[in-house]
Amino acid sequence: MADGLEATDVRVAYGGNVAVSAATLAAPVGRITGLIGPNGAGKTTTFNACNGLLRPSAGTVHLFGRDVTHASVADRAQMGLGRTFQIVEVCDSMTVAANVALGLEARLVGGNALRQFWAGKAQRRQIADATEKAMELCGITDLGAQPTSTLSTGQRRLLELARVVAGGFRLLLLDEPSSGLDAAETEQFGRILLRVLADHGLGILLVEHDMALVMRICDYLYVLDFGQMIFEGTPAETQDSAVVRAAYLGDEGVA
Repeated sequence: MADGLEATDVRVAYGGNVAVSAATLAAPVGRITGLIGPNGAGKTTTFNACNGLLRPSAGTVHLFGRDVTHASVADRAQMGLGRTFQIVEVCDSMTVAANVALGLEARLVGGNALRQFWAGKAQRRQIADATEKAMELCGITDLGAQPTSTLSTGQRRLLELARVVAGGFRLLLLDEPSSGLDAAETEQFGRILLRVLADHGLGILLVEHDMALVMRICDYLYVLDFGQMIFEGTPAETQDSAVVRAAYLGDEGVA
């Protein structure tokens, strides 16, 4: 896939335990692709293989047409792959704006380590502009000067999203971004993800357990169970699948 992420027959094993077996998926730019399944199905392991935190024992990962199976996390980030995690990772001692700015600052430093010690006027303006636009897009502009330690869980999730958006990545891996949010916050988060997709022309691969959110915002779904892909299709096709209902959704499906 020349314009997105493609994992083909990816296998990840820990000793004799196979966590993911022959997983294949594609997440192109221009859509939100969902990866769903029960707890322990191997979703985060698949994410880690895609962004370089884990090296698959078999299979390949391609990013924007290039084989990155053996590339580092930093190399993949430089190519345009951003990531958030299940557990919120923010710097509580910094302001919200400073946290968001780290998205682009870290990427620029990754391209040239000297930029960690010195940044020109143009680069500082680039970071400030990206930070401002990302906070506005995610609805947290009014929190910019606030210490991150004072934020609610929902606000911290929006901060994380703003930070990865500020980084200018073309493809985002979002690992359970609605975890800890109430229904209203989840609804808002979904609207923001759709706006990010439309405004930035990027792609999103989403791991999520809130099925109402998944069915509302995802264009295409992959279902993982016991480390194996058991289904792929549109949200409507997924809800109608007897295989998926038996493994994950249950007989009632999703309202």
